[in-house]
Amino acid sequence: MNDDQFTLEAAYNEKGEKISPVLSPGKKNFLIDIDGTICDDIPNEEPERMLTCLPYPDALKIINKWFEDGHLITFFTSRTDAHREITEEWLQKHGFRYHGLLLNKPRGGNYHWIDNHIVKATRFKGKFTDLVVQTHEIEVFKP
Repeated sequence: MNDDQFTLEAAYNEKGEKISPVLSPGKKNFLIDIDGTICDDIPNEEPERMLTCLPYPDALKIINKWFEDGHLITFFTSRTDAHREITEEWLQKHGFRYHGLLLNKPRGGNYHWIDNHIVKATRFKGKFTDLVVQTHEIEVFKP
């Protein structure tokens, strides 16, 4: 991934100290799971299926639209380093446009992401569409 293609802006914590930069306003940093999200859920124990599964057409369309709109697209998967080549081949074969691929996401689901930057989570429920803003209850650290 080449960060030079994205404008990063300085960010500061509540004490005014510089922290890791953020993307410019209006740009999103999408981390997208592969198995069960952009194609059928293929377990690591059956890697031979990774090349023959088909992508969900709506996922391909929306993700490539986000890429064209200038958003940062990174696939984030529980597939292991041993599956990198087959995964990259599959993504290219089906025309997914992306900037990065992160492997070795912990397996088991039920993720609870803790970060010093804003994290917005969208649970995939079977269809990619344009995103809409809705308000939901979330867990936060007790003040």
